[in-house]
Amino acid sequence: MCSNEILTVGGEQVPYFRTPEFSNIMFENEQLMLNFTKSPEGSKSIFMTSSSTGSMEAVVMNCFDENDKVLVIDGGSFGHRFVELCEIHDVPHTVIHLNHGQKLTKERLYEYDNHGFTGLLVNIDETSTGVLYDSEMIGDFCRKNGVFYVCDCVSSFLADPFDMANCGADVMITGSQKVLACPPGISIIILAPRAVERVTSKKIKSMYFNLADALKNMERGQTPFTPAVGILRQINTRLKEIKTAGGADVEIARVAAQAEDFREKITDLPFEFFSESPANGVTPVHPINTDAYRVFEVLKDEYGIWICPNGGDLRNMIFRVGHIGSLTHDDNTTLINAMKDMQKRGML
Repeated sequence: MCSNEILTVGGEQVPYFRTPEFSNIMFENEQLMLNFTKSPEGSKSIFMTSSSTGSMEAVVMNCFDENDKVLVIDGGSFGHRFVELCEIHDVPHTVIHLNHGQKLTKERLYEYDNHGFTGLLVNIDETSTGVLYDSEMIGDFCRKNGVFYVCDCVSSFLADPFDMANCGADVMITGSQKVLACPPGISIIILAPRAVERVTSKKIKSMYFNLADALKNMERGQTPFTPAVGILRQINTRLKEIKTAGGADVEIARVAAQAEDFREKITDLPFEFFSESPANGVTPVHPINTDAYRVFEVLKDEYGIWICPNGGDLRNMIFRVGHIGSLTHDDNTTLINAMKDMQKRGML
């Protein structure tokens, strides 16, 4: 859910963007993103007009090649997307397969210790199953093995604690439509100094996904090609909204409280939690007595409430309830009351 302020900005005329005024907005966006990710000194931001998958692909293309040996954590559809990108771009890789809802343990990760890996790709919150991986533990592994560390934080940024400098991540990716609570269409890449050096020293066969070109343009607060100007203005408003409210840690605590409130209220209903290590941003729920997708449909069509369905082999097994954006505990109560009414009707 977007705040009313974000919706208001979205309803305004979109200005011409090759101007000092828009450059200043972009510089503000960069500095606030670097602050909220707790990135190391010398880090840079890139704002891509694409879904977050576009940034995932750009990072794979710009940071790895056939000379690398990459470890990919695959515990759901988004972890598997990194696997597919490595396949498409001929990046040698090994996959850590995790069952749906399974957390990554230190013991499992260190089975790959001293195996000569040069990179690691992970979705810190595997959005399809709501599993949160331990960025600090993975960072320690990467430091020990000299591994270039890429974190997809699309659903975890500003929902779960993340300290880019402390965990040693070289790259962080997120998107406009999660905790930033703006329309989809912009993805953001944060490059630590080692990643900046890697990106600027590589030559890749791409025009739109050339991150060195994006970095060069960002020096003047611009993008190489026409961006989603309206969404970037909304992101600026949202970042300043978060700053005014107290910053990243306050927003993370707010999302965590929203998640805790929902998880307490749902305990009396015939559901099971699905994740061994739940993230704050989303709760994956397994209905014991009915079809998960049917729950989504009934809530949408008969109660006017949208939860998140799943796809693939999890379509009928779990649905997901989000805790990000402009939501309150009262919204949780509204959802729970609808579910209780479904139960009375014999639908759960």
